Amino acid sequence: QVQLVESGGGLVDVGGSLRLSCVVPKSIFRLNAMGWYRQVPGKPREWVARIIPGASTNYADSVKGRFTISTDNAKNTVHLQMNSLKPDDTAVYYCNTSPPRDNLWGQGTQVTVSS
Repeated sequence: QVQLVESGGGLVDVGGSLRLSCVVPKSIFRLNAMGWYRQVPGKPREWVARIIPGASTNYADSVKGRFTISTDNAKNTVHLQMNSLKPDDTAVYYCNTSPPRDNLWGQGTQVTVSS
């Protein structure tokens, strides 16, 4: 079973930045839009950003102007650059296709924004 592997999370102060990465199997990366999602304990997982082959991007209103999703096609990697982080951004972040596939959820990477 394929699982995606996220990395780059950590503890950061309010206003700080982090860059998340997700390595995707080539067969999935080349044929699918990719997205980032996040989840806070006790709440449903929410969509954060999406990138469509050809580089069209979409963002949730809560992160628009602060987060940037991108891909490194040579490395089959999806990135999420997060700037001006707020305490409300604290969550476990996951990558997946867009729309997501149940069998691809990985362990995620924890992002904690300290005030």
